[in-house]
Amino acid sequence: MEMKILVLNCGSSSVKYKLFNMDTHEVLAQGGVEKLGLPGSFLKFTQPDGKKVILEKEMPEHNAAIEFILSVLTDDKYGCIKSFNEIDAVGHRVVHGGEAFSSSVEITPEVIGKMVECIDLAPLHNPPNLKGIRAMSALIPGIRQVGVFDTAFHQTMPDYAYMYGLPYSLYKKYGIRRYGFHGTSHRYVSKRACDILGVPYEEQRIITAHVGNGGSITAIKNGKSVDTSMGLTPVEGLLMGTRCGDVDAGALSFIMDKEGMDGAGLSDLINKRSGVAGLSGISSDMREIEAAVAAGNPRAIMTLNVYNYRIKKYIGAYAAAMGGCDILVWTGGVGENQWATRRAVCENMEYMGMKIDVEKNEGMCGEEMVISTPDSKVTIIVVPTDEEFMIAADTLEILDKK
Repeated sequence: MEMKILVLNCGSSSVKYKLFNMDTHEVLAQGGVEKLGLPGSFLKFTQPDGKKVILEKEMPEHNAAIEFILSVLTDDKYGCIKSFNEIDAVGHRVVHGGEAFSSSVEITPEVIGKMVECIDLAPLHNPPNLKGIRAMSALIPGIRQVGVFDTAFHQTMPDYAYMYGLPYSLYKKYGIRRYGFHGTSHRYVSKRACDILGVPYEEQRIITAHVGNGGSITAIKNGKSVDTSMGLTPVEGLLMGTRCGDVDAGALSFIMDKEGMDGAGLSDLINKRSGVAGLSGISSDMREIEAAVAAGNPRAIMTLNVYNYRIKKYIGAYAAAMGGCDILVWTGGVGENQWATRRAVCENMEYMGMKIDVEKNEGMCGEEMVISTPDSKVTIIVVPTDEEFMIAADTLEILDKK
């Protein structure tokens, strides 16, 4: 009997899915619903032969989207399973687990209760994650489900790394502290890097750079996350596609006064109108920024410099926090593909034992590869992230224990 696990990542207007055969690690089906709840909603998926298929359908909410995904998975023409019963379990990506979850867990009414309590911390992300869980329970009654939290891996951070310099009462009252995100990705690529290099995970000082439209850097010492660049929300840290990253909090209250802005307006500014897009005035897409840099656009050049500089600064900070660094891992859309950013960040880091192999790095996209020189004390490696597989593996492990 083959073990099949469906992985769901439910956003506010999208549902991404992947169906895995866990015996062979093969991806049986993958795709996603986009424009959910909007006019022109559609399901886009890749067939086994690599062809992309788009099916348009009116999908007002998550139940309809997940029902449509399941109907396509069991469809005579497009499907890969005969009935829903072939799905052994569902693994869900859940954005915010607060302090309640330090590892992946099987979903129970009690777990759902704790997830509801975390909604305040991630009002945009947690409600759709919960809708996905409830939709699966309604569509396949009794199916076992597991929640895998973006924040869980970082729950090992010490208090001096996660506390802000705000009144302690606000931490007690609202849980205001640093939580960090992309935890599933940081955990996967750091472990995978050690497997590739044949070194013990529990004995390394690793810096993982998950750089994409959203980006975060994590310091992992002896197998545990000890610091990470995102905070209470995914706005802190690096310069991102549309998020500002680190900014003086005083500048924000200044802008609110000057622009007559409320909290929602400020949130929109720092989440959706800032970052690479806001600074460059061109786009949130790094490929378009690189093209503008090549054409000599001064604002694009400045934006790219800010972007690269932030990453470099965090790597230096985390090497200091861990008393050195043995491995630097690049992942995420930019980390895996934009070799010019990897080079800009890793250059002139010889003082801390980091030497990039410029030839090896150049043009290298989307594959597992060591890109440091043989005499570099720090191994620099690119590891494409596979968060969905990690979610499926966690789901399998939790169900096997019971």
